[in-house]
Order: sequence, then structure tokens, then C-alpha cells
Amino acid sequence: MLTHTDATKAINAIAAELVHREKAAVVVVADSYGELIGLLRVGDAPLSSIRIAMNKAWTAARERRPSSVVGEKSRDPKTGFDISYYGDERYVGWGGGIPLFRDGQAQGAIAVSGLSEAEDVELAQLGAASIAMS
Repeated sequence: MLTHTDATKAINAIAAELVHREKAAVVVVADSYGELIGLLRVGDAPLSSIRIAMNKAWTAARERRPSSVVGEKSRDPKTGFDISYYGDERYVGWGGGIPLFRDGQAQGAIAVSGLSEAEDVELAQLGAASIAMS
């Protein structure tokens, strides 16, 4: 399972990069059930980014795949479906939620919200890498 130390390491790595870039965002780390372990709002990130980051992490943890993949599946022109079919309003399809695995086992997820989708994904991957290195 992810620990508080893991969450802190990922949050600190992303926060340092946000400060370096002079950007604002919300960072969330969740356990394997998608429940909150840690959250940091950096700078003047929009309040809506808090809930979005929590939902991205929840989606990635529950589905064991990036939140963007859930979104891609729901937007596919041939096989797409309404994301509400998942049955919970916390499921989102925006990129920025990354599942975390250790020894092939799902451990949780990390998510970033408040920037462009590409930057959210990039920073979430940075956080995931900081945990993997430990």
C-alpha cells in the first residue's frame, strides 16, 4: 500500500516543479480504493481543481488505468458510451490521473489538475516516478 511518506514524496516533487515553472495546480495522492491520502493546492489554483484532481485520482485508482483512457473510451466515435454508465459521478475522463503499481500490484493513484491536460499528465508522471525511485 502507498504510505504517507510515498504521498509526501510525490507531492513534494510535483510542488517543486510547479514552483520552478511558476504555475498553480492541485496535487492528489489516493490509495488503491481511490480514497485520499494527500492533497496540496499550490498557488492560486482554481477551487474546482480540488474536486477534479480528487476525481482523477479516484478514477485512475479504481480503473487501474490512466483517467485519460477512461475518457478516450467514452469519446470513441464507434464504441463510445456516456461516462455516467460507470455509475458514479466521481469518474472523469480528463487526463492527469495516473495509477500507481508496485511489484505488479495496484497501490493507488496520483493526479494533478489546474493546468493543461498535457501538463497535468506530465506532472502526475513526475510524481509517480518519484515514488517508483524509492
